[in-house]
Amino acid sequence: MAWLRRKVSPRYGAMGGIGKAIAVWLALAAPVQAQEVVIAALGDSLTAGYGLPRGQGLVPQLQDWLDGRGHDVRLINAGVSGDTTAGGLARVDWTLGDDVDGMIVALGGNDLLRGIDPGVSRANLDGILSAADAAGVEVLVIGMRAFNNFGEEYQAAYDAMYPELAEAHGALFHEDFLGAISGMDTSGQEGFLPRYIQADGLHPNAVGVARIVEDIGPAVEALIQRAGQP
Repeated sequence: MAWLRRKVSPRYGAMGGIGKAIAVWLALAAPVQAQEVVIAALGDSLTAGYGLPRGQGLVPQLQDWLDGRGHDVRLINAGVSGDTTAGGLARVDWTLGDDVDGMIVALGGNDLLRGIDPGVSRANLDGILSAADAAGVEVLVIGMRAFNNFGEEYQAAYDAMYPELAEAHGALFHEDFLGAISGMDTSGQEGFLPRYIQADGLHPNAVGVARIVEDIGPAVEALIQRAGQP
């Protein structure tokens, strides 16, 4: 039996090598655990959930929608009521914290209400997207559509800035934040559908938010996929 004693290592024992091999195989065969994806939603009152009960705003409803579809994602509500693109630019650096993998940019509605020059809004949005690029954070740009209160030239410039900036920065794009609750009312006028809007005529109610979530949800899922890639 001397030959057997020579072949069995005193350090590992007869089963040591086999045991190590099994352990390595099990480690390689085990599924890789996906890490949680963190998405910051940079926006204004539409993102913040203005006028709605806790849990009924955009971010919590979107979180529930994504959870229900099996996504390991955490949304950060970076919406500030009354914010403009300038405000978003001023706070984008601290919004892009170390743990943020992706960012939804939904700003510009207050710029429109105030009649701010689309060129100014465009420059601010460009700055926000540039900050995300520098941080290596994937972005979904959600646009808005202007009514013609300030004329066709203003409307065209405003509507165009979102898709053009998204393309320039290689960001994902969803055309219209409020598209799911807009349409023709009973008088034939284009605007927000009354059953989805709060009494102020500007902000969606909880049912309206649910429609918005269903509309933008697939684009957010695409952002999660991008942001979660190694």
